[in-house]
Amino acid sequence: MTKNNLGLGSESDNNIKKNVVAWLLSGLFGVLAGAFNFIGYSLEKFDSIKFEGNMTLIMLFIMVILTIDARYVWKSYEMSFYGRKLFGFIDLNAPPKPISEKDFKKRTFFTLILLNLPVLLAEFPGFFVYDAQDELNEVLTRSFTTHHPLLHVLLLGGTIALVHKLTGSWNIAIFTYIVLQMLVITLIMTYVINYLRKRGIGKNSIILWTLYYGVFPTIVMYTLCSSKDGLFSAFLLLMTVLLIELVRDTEGFMSDKKKQMLLLASAVLMPLMRHNGFYAYLVFIPFALIYFRKKISGKLVGLLVIPIIIYLIISTALSAAFTAGHKDNQEMLTVPIMQMARVYKYDKEEMTEEEKAILTAYIPEKNLEKYTPRVSDLVKVGFNNALYEQDKKNFWKLWTGLFKKHPMTYINAWFLTSYGYWYPPADINVYKGNTVYTFTYDESSYFGYEVELPGERISLIPPIDKFYRYISIGSFHKDAPVIAYLFSPGLLALIYLFVFLYRLNRRNFGGIVPFLPVILTWLTVLLGPTYLVRYVVILWLALPLLTITGDKRFD
Repeated sequence: MTKNNLGLGSESDNNIKKNVVAWLLSGLFGVLAGAFNFIGYSLEKFDSIKFEGNMTLIMLFIMVILTIDARYVWKSYEMSFYGRKLFGFIDLNAPPKPISEKDFKKRTFFTLILLNLPVLLAEFPGFFVYDAQDELNEVLTRSFTTHHPLLHVLLLGGTIALVHKLTGSWNIAIFTYIVLQMLVITLIMTYVINYLRKRGIGKNSIILWTLYYGVFPTIVMYTLCSSKDGLFSAFLLLMTVLLIELVRDTEGFMSDKKKQMLLLASAVLMPLMRHNGFYAYLVFIPFALIYFRKKISGKLVGLLVIPIIIYLIISTALSAAFTAGHKDNQEMLTVPIMQMARVYKYDKEEMTEEEKAILTAYIPEKNLEKYTPRVSDLVKVGFNNALYEQDKKNFWKLWTGLFKKHPMTYINAWFLTSYGYWYPPADINVYKGNTVYTFTYDESSYFGYEVELPGERISLIPPIDKFYRYISIGSFHKDAPVIAYLFSPGLLALIYLFVFLYRLNRRNFGGIVPFLPVILTWLTVLLGPTYLVRYVVILWLALPLLTITGDKRFD
């Protein structure tokens, strides 16, 4: 009897096919990770993509090494499914200790609060920064725009204005808002940790992730920061864990009204906190519908689609009710604005007089001359929105024409405002030399740190305040470069890429689909004004969820 009659041939062919796919995907990781590192290095050193000497050969060598390493780790991990230890000494199959405390959520919630409290007191009244003053002034002057999400403006400004009216203290008012935000974010973190507990992680892992959420500086910064990014990331985190539940047990989820309402609420509130969340969720919908095609029902489709309708209704109603002003097209046009500004900066002599005239009509010359490679604020602030609304055709005609003449200039301009999101050693100091309310950025722009007016920093625990200042705007990343990698969005991006390519290799689509809104959000910030941690806090918040799969078949 032949091998084919026994079915051995087809099984062997299937194994060969799986091995080829695994090598292709590990190769994709190696190529991307190698390219990210070497292109990022060039941008950091030369402000453009430029490889010297044998750098190209070195990059190819690193790509090969990363490919082999990725394949080895994946294979070792797969062998652990059969009782072997990962790398020979890490046991992934040890049964977790049962946790039966009825008040687990209550204890976790108050533990997280207690862990945050020393930092809150050290940074009293909290980190009031990143457009905080602008949002408060919109409420105080009743002059609203769509530049900042109106719901967040009303929550922040309304709370602070009300408490100030009652107490006469701006610090108490700011502190009240920060505490309320902290409670919301902590509740969501508690939900995530409790879900991890229900999925069977051990006691030590629970302690680890609780400390991670309550102590890791990057997370604490945004838990206690007034910027919209904290709440946005928290609602995106809640939506992600609920999508994991939906994927893993669709029937059970669809019979639980409380979970459905939580998913609906998080999917509405997330984009209401930051505009790009809407586009990320909108693109996510077709992928979700394709994934659930075999389990599709009117109720499930409604659950996924209704948040879009509710968001549009609320956004439109808020804009109409508060007569929100001008539309800021430059927020969506950051990349093309910076691309043409870079051409004007470095290749001005190659532009025709007509091209210069058209460009300066949309972007004043005084703003074009302020071009800096890593942040678009000084250029885009002068953008002529009225002209763009009247004549978009000429803008895009100019953009296309300049792209044909200067493709590498365009690529450099885009990468320079985004490479900090995918290059682990990137120096996040995009505001270097800029003076704000209480200091001038010098060593680092990792976090805004300050308290904008009308608030005032009154530290009750100065050593902790000094530590956070050191991490935020000090030389921490230079003094401890290895530890600083843990604070790098570029490193986390590679970790997510590594995990998702492995799951793709295993055809574990259920372990990828719930994270699509996170992935898509990350992709939208690549088109943003600069690279800052505030825009990708979700990478830290969702990290614990990478330790579990989204599909019962892979548990």
